[in-house]
Amino acid sequence: MNQTTNTRLMRSQHDKMIGGVCAGIGRRFGISPGKVRLLAVVSCLLPGPQFLLYLILWAIMPKDPAH
Repeated sequence: MNQTTNTRLMRSQHDKMIGGVCAGIGRRFGISPGKVRLLAVVSCLLPGPQFLLYLILWAIMPKDPAH
């Protein structure tokens, strides 16, 4: 796994597809953003509030100014 340099959960401004939420989660936990994105898409096929959770995280997660 990758060693994380940023211990805070922040949206990525450099490696984002839509809002940077998945890239920020991946960087925080040392997982590739692609795996987090795949997990997010697959989880949206299951019943539950996954899409709403993504929107909430997009709204409350601060932007990462360093990247």
